[in-house]
Amino acid sequence: MMETKTHPTTDASLLADHDIESTYRTVNGVRLHVVTAGDPEAPLVVLLHGHPDFWYGWRNQIDSLVEAGFRVVVPDQRGCNLSEAPNGIDAYRQSELSSDVCELIRSEGRESAHIVGHDFGAFVAWNVALREPSIVDRLGIMNVPHPTVYRNVLRSSPQQIVRSWYVWFYQVPKLPEWMLSRNEMDNMVDSLTITSKPGTFDEETIRHYRAAWRHTGVAPRVNWYRGFRRSERPSRDTVTQPTLICWGEDDIALLPSMAQKSVEYCENGRLRVFPDTSHWVHHEREEVTEELLRHLR
Repeated sequence: MMETKTHPTTDASLLADHDIESTYRTVNGVRLHVVTAGDPEAPLVVLLHGHPDFWYGWRNQIDSLVEAGFRVVVPDQRGCNLSEAPNGIDAYRQSELSSDVCELIRSEGRESAHIVGHDFGAFVAWNVALREPSIVDRLGIMNVPHPTVYRNVLRSSPQQIVRSWYVWFYQVPKLPEWMLSRNEMDNMVDSLTITSKPGTFDEETIRHYRAAWRHTGVAPRVNWYRGFRRSERPSRDTVTQPTLICWGEDDIALLPSMAQKSVEYCENGRLRVFPDTSHWVHHEREEVTEELLRHLR
C-alpha cells in the first residue's frame, strides 16, 4: 500500500533535489514514512538509519547512489520522525524491525535488495541478512558489530561494558524518557555531538534533528534498546551475502576489535577501517560512499 504525501518540515523537502520524494507505506501493520529516489526499475538499495538519526542521515549518499544507477529507499524506522510509533516494548524487537524492512522491499515490487545500515540500523541490517537471507543481495554495515560478536564481547570485556553504559541506562523505566526530553532534548543533541568529530553536525542540521525528534518523542527510541534485549536470536550466525563493513576507528561506544571479529562471521566479508573517524563514519568520510558504490556494483 503506497500513497504520496508531503510534510512541511522533516520530509524529503529538506533536500533541494526535486527528484527525491516522500511516501507513506503501511508495512507489517505500521505506517512508515519513506524517502525514495532514482529509477523505480533500477537495482534497489535500502538505507537504514540508527539512533538518534532519521532518514536525513543518509543525505550524503542518496544522490551518489542514484547517479550510479540505483533506486534508493530510505525509511524512517518505526518510532522515528514521521513514521508511526507503536506502543509497547515488544513492537521494537529485532524480528519486527526486520519484518518492516522485508515488507518495505516487497512494497517496491521486489524480492530482494541491497541493504545498508548504520548504528541501530546496522543491527537491523545484520538481522535481516541472518533471518531472511534470500531478501538481501549485498550487505553494507557502518560501525556496528555482528550481533553474536557484540553479545560475546559484552559478556567478556569490562571495557565494552563501560562503553555500553547507555544500553543499561535505557532499560530503567521512565527515567531515560525524562532525561532525554528535558531542555528541548539537549541530551539528544549531546548524543550527536559527543560521539562525532567537531563540525560533523552544524546548527542547521541540529535544528532538523530536533524537529524530527518532536514528531514521536523519545520513548519509541528508548524502546528500540529495550526491545533489542528482548529479541530472540536468529537461527544462524553466518552471513552468506557479500558484506562490506566500514568502521570509524574513534568510535567511543564500540571497541574497534569487534570490526575484524565481525568479518569472521561473513562468508564473503571485507573491512575498511577509517582512522581519525568517529561512529558517524558515513557523515565524516566521503570515501565511505566510494567504498559503498564499489561494493554494490
